[in-house]
Amino acid sequence: MRTLLFFISIIALSGCSASHYLKREIDRSAVLSQQHTGVSIAKINEKKVLASYQGDKYFIPASNTKLFSFYAGLSALGDSIPGLEYLEWGELLIIRGTGDPSLLHSDLPHSKVFDFLKNRKDQIFFTPYHFENKRFGPGWAWSDYNDYYQAEVTAMPIYGNIARFKGSPAGQYQANPRFWQKSMVQDTTVSGIEREELQNVFHYPKLADSQGITKDIPVHMTDLLTLQLLSDTLKKEIKLINIPLEIDLQTVNSIPSDSLYTRMMQVSDNMLAEQLVLLYATANKLPLSSEKAIAHAIEHHLADLPDKPIWKDGSGLSRYNLFTPRTIVALLQKIYAKVPQERLFKILPAGGKSGTLKNLFKSEQPFIFAKTGSLSNVYNLSGYLITKRGKVLAFSFMNNNFTKPTADVRKEVERILTGVRNKY
Repeated sequence: MRTLLFFISIIALSGCSASHYLKREIDRSAVLSQQHTGVSIAKINEKKVLASYQGDKYFIPASNTKLFSFYAGLSALGDSIPGLEYLEWGELLIIRGTGDPSLLHSDLPHSKVFDFLKNRKDQIFFTPYHFENKRFGPGWAWSDYNDYYQAEVTAMPIYGNIARFKGSPAGQYQANPRFWQKSMVQDTTVSGIEREELQNVFHYPKLADSQGITKDIPVHMTDLLTLQLLSDTLKKEIKLINIPLEIDLQTVNSIPSDSLYTRMMQVSDNMLAEQLVLLYATANKLPLSSEKAIAHAIEHHLADLPDKPIWKDGSGLSRYNLFTPRTIVALLQKIYAKVPQERLFKILPAGGKSGTLKNLFKSEQPFIFAKTGSLSNVYNLSGYLITKRGKVLAFSFMNNNFTKPTADVRKEVERILTGVRNKY
């Protein structure tokens, strides 16, 4: 009996010591002293929290929001992405987008949707009737329309809804797709490529960037432009018809789901995350509406989280998003239960090895597999930590409202989590 009580006390002290270590290191940190910090850590498959520091407080998650979009995708999609829905009507083919971002996307595998459309002999019509989103999400910075990370949201993206410019040996820019070459205007007043806000005219400086350097500039998308780009690439005319399709449609799958998840997580691709939320809507027979998709996901898959998520977009660009660290940890538990560890750790950035964690947590074997989340005055890291004893922990370390350099905050997160790895 005494032996049993001894082991119980040791386990209890272990939990207390983890929380004590966390509080001590955060309170003593000169870097973290004037900001808002919240941390929650739990062993995998255990509801009891191992350590917490303001784990029940709400924080702006930035790209940690992508963990919610990832789980929504896991809950609704199979091994392949539904790339296109269509109706055969006599000699006509009527198509509509599913939100799939892979069509002619330079950084994703070749989409089977392209082959399907290329090989059809029918007259093809595209309907955007079911698309209810605006081009930007709630709370996005409209002045960021020219920045690579804020591509517009559409029913059927093409080329990732961006124009890619690459510096050439002649000191000029080459556009991909070539469609945009004619829309470039030399301008001595700009230092980089700047698009006019409401039309696709790209101003560029006299000398291009060094050869091989690429710049991605979001395109101002319309339904007609989508069809222009698609027609130009397919070498056949695609026409617009704005009608509802209230019957069962056939589906063409495009790419493996994991290829989308991995790209989204590794480089923190906002466009892919936004479109993934629309794919969730398609899978649940909803209109293409981020708001309706998120409400559905919360009701049907996330109602058991400790604190209700304030979830507004797919990518985390919106500062309206608010999650607590313990809620993110609960979500990580749900993800881990749904995806085998080997597969999951290939999708997430690995410390010292890949993605946004390539230069952090360096060791012989990665022990951190996690999603970063950064905005101005925001740096978060949430994911999985493998301790020296081989235990897998789910953690969320959230930092908001700091004025010190993000690099300093990042180093403190690295230091404290490395201590958790070594001690527990």
